[in-house]
Amino acid sequence: MRIAVPNKGRLHEPTIDLLERAGLHLENGADRKLYADTVDPDISVLFARAADIPEYVADGAADLGVTGYDQVCEARVDNVEEVLDLEFGRCRLVLAAPEDGDIETVDDLAGKTVATEFPNITADFFADTGVDPDIVEVTGATELTPHVEMADAIVDITSTGTTLKMNRLAVIDEVLASSVRLFGRDDVLDEPKVREVRTALTSVKQADGKRYLMMNVPTEMLDDVRDVIPGLGGPTVMNIAGENGAAGEEKVAVHAVVNESDVFETITDVKRAGASDILVTEIERLVE
Repeated sequence: MRIAVPNKGRLHEPTIDLLERAGLHLENGADRKLYADTVDPDISVLFARAADIPEYVADGAADLGVTGYDQVCEARVDNVEEVLDLEFGRCRLVLAAPEDGDIETVDDLAGKTVATEFPNITADFFADTGVDPDIVEVTGATELTPHVEMADAIVDITSTGTTLKMNRLAVIDEVLASSVRLFGRDDVLDEPKVREVRTALTSVKQADGKRYLMMNVPTEMLDDVRDVIPGLGGPTVMNIAGENGAAGEEKVAVHAVVNESDVFETITDVKRAGASDILVTEIERLVE
């Protein structure tokens, strides 16, 4: 099975990092190579432009692809389906126009010109609104086109809105919300390897923002400690071989998964409830 991933740009490193954390370590994947093997002999990686990945998957050059939802929508491929939202690379495609101009609503663009790198998404958006502007495809510096009289408005990607503000452009409407997702060709979605990849990537996502707490607790204080642990389900309680506290006080080991944001308060609470020898570690993967 072959997975197509972005070969460069802002999505490349996070995608490779995700694969590595999921256990799909790349081998012989030096820069400028088109392919790389992984530790799984049945899975290889194909490096491609993010915009080309939907076509690679649709045409069979790859079975799975990692790219932005916007790229899949723009490609208009019929036989590619979303497998998993990887929840990074979030951005929006927005309709924007000069902030001091006459364009304030979508309806104001009837008979006007809109520049974009996403002509298909833009055409679908305006088809839904019933407005029919002239859509001009550009390949870069979209935000400059209204200022050089190439267009009256633009449809462009924004993450923070800073570039739009710098170019004195105001958002009129949101066209599409996007993030990086795992896509697959519809004829391979039930393959065992596809399910394995999905499980591996999901386990990394589920571990994000989680921490593993381990502590020793006197058995007589166990209920008090349990009451203050905000874990995923109940904590795991294990006997400690040969462990006795002062005056024969018996202790057990308590393990729990908690949100990173809860760690500070949880440590304070469990220590107050009688826990000791508290250890906090990161979690690489969490398979539920």
